[in-house]
Amino acid sequence: MNRTSRISRVRTSLTVLAGATVAAGLLVTTVAPASADKGTSSQGPKPTVVLVHGAFADATSWNGVIKKLRHDGYPVVAVANPLRSLSGDSAYLKDVLAGIDGPVVLAGHSYGGSVISNAATGDKNVKALVYLAAFLPEKGESAIDLSGKFPGSTLGDALRSVPFTNADGSQGTDLYIQDDKFRHQFAADVPRDRTDLMAVTQRPVTNAALAEGAAEPAWKTIPSWALVATQDLNIPRRAQEFMAERAHAHVTEVRSSHAVSVSQPGKVTDVIEDAARSAR
Repeated sequence: MNRTSRISRVRTSLTVLAGATVAAGLLVTTVAPASADKGTSSQGPKPTVVLVHGAFADATSWNGVIKKLRHDGYPVVAVANPLRSLSGDSAYLKDVLAGIDGPVVLAGHSYGGSVISNAATGDKNVKALVYLAAFLPEKGESAIDLSGKFPGSTLGDALRSVPFTNADGSQGTDLYIQDDKFRHQFAADVPRDRTDLMAVTQRPVTNAALAEGAAEPAWKTIPSWALVATQDLNIPRRAQEFMAERAHAHVTEVRSSHAVSVSQPGKVTDVIEDAARSAR
């Protein structure tokens, strides 16, 4: 065999070996991610967490919670709750939920609890409800009914009423917490420089929204979690416990003012993620 023939055969062998190595590499590359994908799909995607603020707050009250949820890989939607009427606010939230694909964990603070209870009824995508220092009304109950069911709420004396005219010409009343009473009433465990801003930017709720009776509640058919704020001056602790027990919710207590999403974002996130893990 001449030298040229030997070189040709060596090159051929190396080419075959290289091809086999590449093929083996492709096989490993293909098989390994397939196994990983199978593990991920068995759990499913993380649910979208939808956050609904209550009266005297806005969507920025969730900022600390949003930061933690997003860090942990959860898609998040913070809804701008209109605070105009329970039925209207619930219809608005229903439309928001209709635009979200996949499973949802729905969390509400304060009056936002009444809204999520209404809006989630019959929605198969909502897998868990989370109530954070919130109302869990039975059909026909209002926020005003429930806040006065047990002693302890001092909200009434802290409110300021502002009349307004509806588009149809009828009269309504907006309710604000007085600026000088805001921190003590709403967020006593939040630094004063922050509560000063919260008082100025608070969103009013109508008296009609707080007085409107609830529809059939979603907590009767959807698993629920409740975080009870033990230092709450808006919704007394006993009222929160009563509603959570009635709904057979998973209950956690935290030493907090009513503004629990602001003062205790870590605790709030823990409860939401506990609910989310069960929903996957």
